[in-house]
Amino acid sequence: MPDYHPMSEPQKTDQIPPSKTPRKGIYLLPNLFTTAALFAGFYAIIAAIKGQFEIAAIAVFVAMLLDGLDGRVARLTHTESDFGAEYDSLSDMGSFGLAPALVLYQWALIHLADMGPLWGKLGWLAAFIYTASAALRLARFNTQVGIADKRYFQGLASPAAAAVVVGAVWVCETYGISGKEVMIPALLLTLTAGLLMVSRFSYYSFKDLDLKKKVPFFSVLLVVLVFVLLSIEPPTILFILAFLYMISGPILSIFRSIRKRQKRAQNLSE
Repeated sequence: MPDYHPMSEPQKTDQIPPSKTPRKGIYLLPNLFTTAALFAGFYAIIAAIKGQFEIAAIAVFVAMLLDGLDGRVARLTHTESDFGAEYDSLSDMGSFGLAPALVLYQWALIHLADMGPLWGKLGWLAAFIYTASAALRLARFNTQVGIADKRYFQGLASPAAAAVVVGAVWVCETYGISGKEVMIPALLLTLTAGLLMVSRFSYYSFKDLDLKKKVPFFSVLLVVLVFVLLSIEPPTILFILAFLYMISGPILSIFRSIRKRQKRAQNLSE
């Protein structure tokens, strides 16, 4: 009878071949831009605590620029991922939710306490309403990805709201206006920007713009004019553009409701 050698049989294994194991890790390039945007928002908070409000406002605008680049870099390099989308959303919360609220609070809203304890509470409550609205706006946006019309945002986008808030700070600091002098308008601006973020007003997203298509020559001249104005007076032009975009949602909604009523009236008359 031949000897039986157990080791002579091929060993079975349940391990997945190395080529079929899922790759772990994250894409570096787009997440570098997201991290840089988060750092800019964090630095804005530090600068505001130190009383350097102009630098804080500029840091938030730098965060906006970086936030606009990370998604485009991911699409161009085919490095889009669920991790990147979630990380970008959390970064937006820090840079466009917490940072603008704290900058405006340190600059103007904190001085409301000089008018009495109740006004002091209104100051930090307004900053919290803005922060909570930014969080709710981002949560709603994340749940509507792939469902909502990409051409329009529902509610004011958090970067646009941040541009209005810190843009006002930058303009006032440029012209030597302290936050204490405009604390009531700052309170109203904070509440308005916060509530518009959670509103149902539609804002044009500019996502359907195709830069590869031909445009009229006038469009090129308009872009050149904007760049010239930005080079002359950056804070004022950026604030005006952001403010016009903020009020465009309610204005367009009013025009749409008027058109609907006119169409209904025409249908009834026919």
